[in-house]
Amino acid sequence: MSGEAQRWVIVARILRPRGNKGEVAAELLTDFPERLIKLSEVFLGRSGRTAAAEPRLTAVKACWLSQNHKGQAVFHLEGCNSISEAEKFRGLDVLLPIEKRVTLAAGQYFVDDLVGCSVFEHVNESSVVSSLPSQPCATSLLGTVRDVQFTGEGVSGTPILALDSPGGELLIPLAEDICKRIDIVAQRIDVVLPEGLRDLNEKN
Repeated sequence: MSGEAQRWVIVARILRPRGNKGEVAAELLTDFPERLIKLSEVFLGRSGRTAAAEPRLTAVKACWLSQNHKGQAVFHLEGCNSISEAEKFRGLDVLLPIEKRVTLAAGQYFVDDLVGCSVFEHVNESSVVSSLPSQPCATSLLGTVRDVQFTGEGVSGTPILALDSPGGELLIPLAEDICKRIDIVAQRIDVVLPEGLRDLNEKN
């Protein structure tokens, strides 16, 4: 048996009891809330290093997206039939094993996979010798992804990688013409910075 710890995806966080039949209201923490209404079971627990126990498998009697409170779902969990029983779930995370995470289309990435990646700049992409394809371009480490910033709701725009770098925060658009290679397994992103991008960062 492998000693590797199970990794989890947080899809919601239980806020409080809702109604008098044991339902609970939960804050949605997923970009794919529609899939929650199809789940027959979830894991409940507290994520992070402070978790005192392994998440517990719990059957779902019903789940629906709230019409009155945007960004919330309502869960009716098996064996929970009163307000007092529902109160016991307050603050717990609704989790799924990471292997059950939604499969994204090519070129799309989860924020959790991008955070922590090392970002390397290709100093001179044209310097690669064609007769030696295995020899990499000259690169320099720019920093590590700390966060991914998005435009406001309903506003289209390119997400921004926020890097912790030796010179402070560095912002790089998550665009195909800049981020030439993203290797989630290796936690590495190779970029070619357009002229003037460094100057924009220095002015901010």
